Amino acid sequence: MTGDRTLRIDRAACTGRGLCAELLPELIALDEWGYPVVGQPAVPPRLRAHARRAVAACPVLALRVDRSPRDEDRPAPPRPRPRQYGTDDADDADIGT
Repeated sequence: MTGDRTLRIDRAACTGRGLCAELLPELIALDEWGYPVVGQPAVPPRLRAHARRAVAACPVLALRVDRSPRDEDRPAPPRPRPRQYGTDDADDADIGT
């Protein structure tokens, strides 16, 4: 799916004012100390405008919405190197001397 968005919180920058949870209660709840907790970080298309508003309203810029990389945009994992048979180190060793 193209254009996926993910909600992220910079925990070091967050001061726990709770404005984000007021503006985006569908995705953000507050813990017992007033800090935001994101249950599902994926932002559905119907909530993108609300998410942008919550990001813009954060007084310490601790909230952001990132583009989620699509599967075809992610680099493929490295492939294991094929073993080369017939090139044994024992052929070069001095055996029996």
